[in-house]
Amino acid sequence: MAVDLFAGIPVNDYAAALAWYERLLGDPPAFLPNDTEAVWELAEHRYLYIEHRPGRAGHALHTLFVDDLDTRVAAITDRGLTATRRETYSNGVRKVTYHDPDGNEIGFGGAPPTAPSDRPPLTGRG
Repeated sequence: MAVDLFAGIPVNDYAAALAWYERLLGDPPAFLPNDTEAVWELAEHRYLYIEHRPGRAGHALHTLFVDDLDTRVAAITDRGLTATRRETYSNGVRKVTYHDPDGNEIGFGGAPPTAPSDRPPLTGRG
């Protein structure tokens, strides 16, 4: 059974949100289905979209678990956005949270950093 996920985020000011999410995600939307929505493809069959829905904004809560958390956060910082919260859970999992202009929360989670001694040994040196 194939499943596509579309995670929606209501926004009050579409133009401001569009610019903010382009900075957060590092790319323009994959497509614009109409004048009030913008859609980013995060991975195959996994989409995040904003929709102009005045009065409903500010209540979204999404977390994306990524394998390149530090690199991604550095790139977001380079694009001018600042995280509103950084957490490390007791199991070492990390989460970096951003809030859009309407207060919607988008978090990026990542596995604990791998210490050099935890990495498998290099093989095939020659």
